[in-house]
Amino acid sequence: MYSHLTYDITEEVKVVDQPDVLIIEGLNVLQSGMDYPHEPHRVFLSDYLDFSLFVDAQPELIQKWYVERFLKFRQGAFTKPGSYFNHYTQLTEQQAIEKAKSIWLSINGINLEQNILPTRDRAQLVLKKGSNHTVEEVLLRK
Repeated sequence: MYSHLTYDITEEVKVVDQPDVLIIEGLNVLQSGMDYPHEPHRVFLSDYLDFSLFVDAQPELIQKWYVERFLKFRQGAFTKPGSYFNHYTQLTEQQAIEKAKSIWLSINGINLEQNILPTRDRAQLVLKKGSNHTVEEVLLRK
């Protein structure tokens, strides 16, 4: 399991026993052997998926949403004792905006461009979201 509180993998294990439907969410779920041509026998989670969905939006919108979410978390999840991000609650709002933008530019935006967006074309269904989070376009691969 992964903890968004400590921002790390925990020792907790959850067993899912033969569900009718299992939804797996993650940033790199659609990675495949195409991403690792030098490792031809490597097995990927995507090898076991029956159906895949990619929720897409313009990178500028994703960055905007990231900053908004960061500010919202400062008032909630970041305030919890033991939170990895607790120290951000001490920033002014303007400092927090600048920090969120900095994190986006140095980590999240790079991850989006280099690791996440290249997997979009592997999804069987792509939902393109607009600025108000509504789905504006649905692309289904045959």
